[in-house]
Parts: sequence; structure tokens; C-alpha cells
Amino acid sequence: MAVDIVTFGCRLNAFEAEVIRREAEGAGLSDTIVINSCAVTNEAVAQARQSIRKLKRERPGARIVVTGCAAQTQSQMFADMAEVDRVVGNDDKMRASAWRETRNAFDINASEKVAVSDIMSVKEMAPHLIDGFAAGLPRVFVQVQNGCDHRCTFCIIPYGRGNSRSVPMGAVVEQVRALVERGHAEIVLTGVDLTSYGTDLPGAPKLGLLTKQILRHVPELRRLRISSIDSIEADADLIDAIADDARLMPHLHLSLQSGDDMILKRMKRRHSRQDAIAFCDQVRRLRPDIAFGADIIAGFPTETEEMFSRSLDLVEECGLTFLHVFPYSPRPGTPAARMPQVAGGAIKDRAKRLRASGEAALRQRLSAELGATREVLIESDGQGRTEHYLPVAIAGKQVGRVVPMMITGNDGERLVTR
Repeated sequence: MAVDIVTFGCRLNAFEAEVIRREAEGAGLSDTIVINSCAVTNEAVAQARQSIRKLKRERPGARIVVTGCAAQTQSQMFADMAEVDRVVGNDDKMRASAWRETRNAFDINASEKVAVSDIMSVKEMAPHLIDGFAAGLPRVFVQVQNGCDHRCTFCIIPYGRGNSRSVPMGAVVEQVRALVERGHAEIVLTGVDLTSYGTDLPGAPKLGLLTKQILRHVPELRRLRISSIDSIEADADLIDAIADDARLMPHLHLSLQSGDDMILKRMKRRHSRQDAIAFCDQVRRLRPDIAFGADIIAGFPTETEEMFSRSLDLVEECGLTFLHVFPYSPRPGTPAARMPQVAGGAIKDRAKRLRASGEAALRQRLSAELGATREVLIESDGQGRTEHYLPVAIAGKQVGRVVPMMITGNDGERLVTR
């Protein structure tokens, strides 16, 4: 049996899963399940543990290897699970040598489970040219950056990913070109702190320059999409590309986290409420149809109801369409975990209200699409996505194609076409 990957968390993990599969199978592993874990919340860690137990019951003879951010930050916890055979570090998982060592450990029944190196010692990032994506798959990810140099008080991810490091521009362009030649219509640039791209490279090129280089040197690329960004770091070239090139999709997901200035300071964020509003206004003037998504945390320590109301108001003031709501959960070792905590019931209530606000905003955007003609990327026989990442209910179309469609309505969750 082949190597099976179970991935939790972000888009970056989805990309890295393909590298893991290639390197683990190349090392000769078989009948092995790799859990590619996430550490962003306590719930994400709990889900990984539950999945491990369930998979071991279903496939008692399979080897189980845990990697990812939670494995890096809580390696011994996973090693102590009887179901786990090996814990591989978050940088180690991208290297063929780590999987050869894992195979050797299994062959000799080694008692040591943990193979996790010091993530903070990693200074460079090797490009990983993926040929494992199925040809014609509509949307694929390209990792251009990893790690984070910032230390937001709620976030454990720098300790799971290390400091910021980038893939050289030429290697990124080459990978995008190769994927386009394989028939992939949409490429998504992804990273942990995407707008810090290039700070470690010679000349310190920024994300905007990388974006322009891709669009210039891969003219056959149909659609380029950017995953989550920190708006305060968006550079002039990136803004220019959004305004001037229709192949760069009119959809940005912003790491906002809160709408209250005091909470933003306690989070150690680098933007203010007004910075977020001004950014959205600026980009919307240049690309009026753009759709914004955002990450927002509900119930950060010391957050009062009045402070929370400013996050609710931000949905309208920034014109957000997609909300990714995180009920705050304390991560061990972070400064926020030592701050006065908000009651669990209040956190759940605020998260529920934020999600309701996000659902209302999405319905409003869906209604506003009536009569528009959109270029829809066919993801499956049942669904596609517009340029703005709005879901479209479809049937009978060829997966992987980009098809112009007139929007005739919506069902409250997806657009409907004819």
C-alpha cells in the first residue's frame, strides 16, 4: 500500500503534502499514514490526535508518522501516543534524508520515535518542484515563503515554522511555468507570512516584484491568485499588479485579527484599525470589484464587548466578503496565554456572531453578482469558482476549464448560472 497523507490546517500544508508523498514513497515507505498536523489552535491539535486514534483502529498494521507544526512544537506529546511510530520535524519532512532515516528506523525497529531538528537554525529554503499534482488539476499551490520573523502574542506558528525564508524568484517562475505546461489553469502563491517574501534574498525583492515577474515571464498563465497577506506589508508593485493585470485574481485574504486598536497592540500586530480600512479603500478604488476575506480572532484576552463590536463593524467598514473566524484558544508558551482570559461562553458567542456577520456579507455579495458574466474555473462536476473566489453551482462542465458564465441567481451559499 502507498503512503497516505492526512493534512490539517493551511494551504501551505496542502502543498507540502505533495512533497512528503514524493519523498516518503521515494524512500521506500509503504503502508504508512503521515499526519501533517496544524498547531494554530488547541482544536487543531485535538483533531490530529483524534484522527491518529481513529486511523490506527481502522488500519492496525499501518505505520503512523506525525509531522507538521504541532509535531514540531509538541513532539513528545505525539511520541507518547502508543499509536504513533515516528515524529518528524516540520523542516525535516521536506527532506528526502528524513524519510530514508524513517524507513531505516522502521526496518530495525528503533525505539527512538522523535526525529525533530531545531527549526530556528534553518536559514534557507530550497524550492520543491512538484510533479505529483494530477495533470489538469484546476488549482495548485506554489510555496514561495516559509516561517515568520514576527512574534504576535497569540501565535505559536513561528516556533513550528522557524524564521522567514524565501524561494528565489527564478525558481518560483520556473515552477509556475512547469505547472502551466502541465495544464493547471490557476496558480496560488502561498507562504506563512507571504508579504515578507524576499527579505532574506539578495537585493530583498518584494512580493509585488515576484508577482510581476511571474505574470511577465509566464504569459500562458490564465489565473494567478495570492493567499493570505499582511496588508500593512503590501508593496507598491503588488498594488500595481492588482490594479493593472486581470490575470491576478481580484480576491485578497487579509490577516486582520481584530478591529480594535488596543487589542491589536496587545496582539503585537503592526497595523491599526484605520490602516486596514484605508488599505481596503485604496485597493477597491483601483480594482472596484475586488473581494476581501479576513482572519479575525474572537475573544482575545482582555477583549471587552465594546472592543469586540469594533471587529464586527470592521466587516462592513472594510467590505469583507469571506470571514475566517478563530475562537481564541491559548497556545502554551505564547504571551497571550498569560494575559487575563475571556470566559469561554463569551468567546463562543462572539465567534458565532462574527460568523453570522460573515454569512450575511457573503449572501449580500452573491446577490450583487446577479446579471454579471464571470470567468468560472471548473473545480469539479458540481462546483466552480469565479475570479473573486465565489462558489458557483454547476453541472456538466469539463473540470479544469475556465468558462464564461452569466450569473442568474444564488441559493444563499453559491451562485447559480445558466
